[in-house]
Amino acid sequence: MTLLRVEKEAKTAVVTIDNPPLNVMCKAVLEELRDAFRDLAADADVNAIILTGAGQKAFMAGADIKEFPQWIGRENLKDMFLETHEILNAVASCPKPVIAVLNGITFGGGCELALACDLRIAEEHAQIGLPEIKLGLFPGGGGTQRLPRLIGGAKAKELMFTGDPISASEAKAIGLVNQVAPAGEGLAAAQKLAGKISGYSLQALTRIKKAVDEGMNTTLQQGLVREAELFEEVFQTEDIKEGVQAFLEKRRPAFTGR
Repeated sequence: MTLLRVEKEAKTAVVTIDNPPLNVMCKAVLEELRDAFRDLAADADVNAIILTGAGQKAFMAGADIKEFPQWIGRENLKDMFLETHEILNAVASCPKPVIAVLNGITFGGGCELALACDLRIAEEHAQIGLPEIKLGLFPGGGGTQRLPRLIGGAKAKELMFTGDPISASEAKAIGLVNQVAPAGEGLAAAQKLAGKISGYSLQALTRIKKAVDEGMNTTLQQGLVREAELFEEVFQTEDIKEGVQAFLEKRRPAFTGR
């Protein structure tokens, strides 16, 4: 039984988590996410990826708590948790822009999965939060690291200390999501955005992502050096030739991703 659907159209892939009723993050979902993003990263016909949940109740309502009792009191769990990090890192490090559509409850591991994406569009009814503290836990899927980098340490700690969810509009106000869409219209908004992005050079898009992600984890000076390296690389591509020539000829460029 597959818990993930992948559909492709016009250089955009839509990955839908379909694990009813609330699309929880179980081991099988994680394994299918790993396989899907590995394949899409290598797919020359895909320039942008949209990740969403089936239905209108949830993007992902967190981890499957039914799996938790078997972990209580066990030692040497670190490697297992690092496997989850590996899969979320595969989403985060995918060379193509990834847009999450938060079409409902986005809690715990669901929030952490959304944080691994590049952009987030929340439907107006979405609730977003990290409620692990209410179980005597804390976020263990990258939330303690990715959320502060996105919205700042103090606000991130508040959300994790209280475990209380926030609305889509508040999430936009603090920079957690990029856009808020009416209920049922998040995917259309993401497809519009992905359509614009995927029309550009994948060679340039990939290097933008690398420059930002790598630069945020180093000093400004080191980040500028990395930017210069990537800028040199992009000048060796076929797409830069096409982009400049199209500008000079006053026409739209036809990028090939080479």
